[in-house]
Amino acid sequence: MDRLEIDAAELREIDRLLDEAEGELTDLDSDEALQCATVLAHRLPARIRRCLNEFRLERMSGVLCISGYVVDQERLGATPAHWREREGNSRAHREELLLVLYGSLLGDPIGWATQQDGRLVHDVVPIRGHEHEQLGSSSESLLTWHTEDAFHPLRGDFLGFACLRNPYAAATTVGYVDALDLPASVREVLSGERFSIRPDESHLPKNNSQPAEEAFERVEEMQRSPERVAVLFGDPDRPYIRADPYFMGVADREAQAALDELTKSMDELMFDLRLESGDFCFLDNYRVVHGRKPFTPRHDGTDRWLKRINVASDLRKSRAARVGRAIR
Repeated sequence: MDRLEIDAAELREIDRLLDEAEGELTDLDSDEALQCATVLAHRLPARIRRCLNEFRLERMSGVLCISGYVVDQERLGATPAHWREREGNSRAHREELLLVLYGSLLGDPIGWATQQDGRLVHDVVPIRGHEHEQLGSSSESLLTWHTEDAFHPLRGDFLGFACLRNPYAAATTVGYVDALDLPASVREVLSGERFSIRPDESHLPKNNSQPAEEAFERVEEMQRSPERVAVLFGDPDRPYIRADPYFMGVADREAQAALDELTKSMDELMFDLRLESGDFCFLDNYRVVHGRKPFTPRHDGTDRWLKRINVASDLRKSRAARVGRAIR
């Protein structure tokens, strides 16, 4: 994992930029604000810009954590009990804006019409009743490792988190595909289009309050008839990965054996990443998988609270499937 610790001078520079921008860029779901953020991002401290560019070009590991930002806990107030609680401007607007600025140096932030009502920036908080679900809002069960939105061909290239608070040091888990030591025969099977991946439950109507009917029709079709895909793809010597074992099916016994071998090997490689308040973490969604270890939520306004965005390297790929930055 790579980490950049911002210094006091850089923090002042960031704060000045946020002071200037937060009043104008109030609606981060608007295309106008996102276009402006892309330009403003080039006024971030040079060392941060260089680091994110190195990360974008795969000259670093698949995990980058930028630390040292100070979150005003008093301004933040209580951790919401549900992502739906937000009304009007977010209390964490400065952190959302900084997350978008950082992400804009990697590509273009995107959202999903079928996830958190189409919002670009998501709230990741423990939700009562979701304790044992395979959702980011779960808590007491292991969130198994996966590629973010693995079921979708237009999934983001990068995933970004801003940690607002994590008082009990709940652990995000991360594993590198480059670290896998699989037999050539297993890699060959995993590189064939012999696997299917169903949508995870965050994209289902029951977990959204403003269903976009057409978008959910596509998700339901992916549930009924998922396409066959390869788990490993790209350069055979340094492959990318697309996997979510909890939601996967296979074409035959050989494919199941290969998937089992991959799961076993990746389980042994997963390591803990304990984000702290003020950490901004980016994952390469093609080179790493991630999950989360169980924790016991408090439901008293002090729980773990992350902000999350997806970033695409090429918006042209999703042109026919987007309304603004939301993929249908």
